[in-house]
Amino acid sequence: MQYWVLEDGRVFVGDPFGATGQTTAEIVFATAMTGYQETLTDPSYDRQIVVQTFPHVGNTGMNGQDPESSRIWVAGYVVRDPSPMVSNWRATSSLDAELEHDHIVGICRIDTRALVRHLRSCGVMRAGIFSGPALLDEDGRVRNIDSLLADVRATPPMEGSSLYEEVSTREPYIIEPVLEDGADPVAVVAAIDLGIKSMTPARLAQRGCRVHVLPASATIDDIRALQPDGVFFSNGPGDPQEADEMVALVRAVLDEGYPVFGICFGNQLLGRALGFGTYKLKFGHRGVNQPVQDLTTGKVEVTAHNHGFAVDAPIGAPTVAPFADGKYGRVMVSHVDLNDRVVEGLQCLDIPAFSVQYHPEAAAGPHDASYLFDRFVTLMSRAQEDR
Repeated sequence: MQYWVLEDGRVFVGDPFGATGQTTAEIVFATAMTGYQETLTDPSYDRQIVVQTFPHVGNTGMNGQDPESSRIWVAGYVVRDPSPMVSNWRATSSLDAELEHDHIVGICRIDTRALVRHLRSCGVMRAGIFSGPALLDEDGRVRNIDSLLADVRATPPMEGSSLYEEVSTREPYIIEPVLEDGADPVAVVAAIDLGIKSMTPARLAQRGCRVHVLPASATIDDIRALQPDGVFFSNGPGDPQEADEMVALVRAVLDEGYPVFGICFGNQLLGRALGFGTYKLKFGHRGVNQPVQDLTTGKVEVTAHNHGFAVDAPIGAPTVAPFADGKYGRVMVSHVDLNDRVVEGLQCLDIPAFSVQYHPEAAAGPHDASYLFDRFVTLMSRAQEDR
């Protein structure tokens, strides 16, 4: 037996899945039918318990090719019906076994549809999974709900949490470009790791870029030393309002004139650097089936998302960026989510910088947004020609 306790007092009872024990964190839901391995290993899910809306999870097992980082980052995992068997030629282990190996506490065989409908109505909140010894008091009796609820409510909320430094690489590393023998790199990119997924620098390398992945502690001097053609700010976890140092770094990069591309957390940082605010969404966007419109072309694309915060910028005609009396010129909202009109991208019109709130690397997810990497390469090529 396993208890699932929400911050507002609602309780579900299910079966253990993965490790047993106790975990408390913000509870969010992901709407993808596939790609659970990429979800589990996405650093942006740090300190979050993930609920899969698709009922049947785990049939393709786990393998060594699809992880987006070196470990599972979710704080807990919730599914309705875990697959009783693994059926995929690349699989090296089962989902259940990997969760147990990485000490990820999960729960299964609960009504995930009812849970997600509750979260959509009330908003994401803190929650806890309790099983095994964590469910018992010192006398060996099942703990009362008030005791479990107290542990949940003692968990720090996501608002006000600064998490990007704890998921960032500790040491810089290089992803070499994919080139024909003897060819020079198309561009050199300094990528700031705020929780970067491994496929992101790989997509840039496929386009001929040499990518220097730098830790979140990198300074503008570290970036200058690389003489990059552009700077990339990655996805990552936590509240963007708690990232003042990183916002200052974005502004320093913009002041140097480097082309800038940001995704997810990087989009929020660029928004703040330009002078816009950010806010927490009621339940966020997570999954590989989110419809977004590129307002610069009118094209609608199906995209992969993982964000609980968004940029507060005006949709419509370009506006002057509020920071420092318009220091960075005009900016427009370039992409919007077609479900709720949330800002999904920013395009600077007078400086070489743009960003999107979603994942164009398509891991997991559709490839509709892969053109954004090409757009960044083009931006860097133009900057090279202007030098």
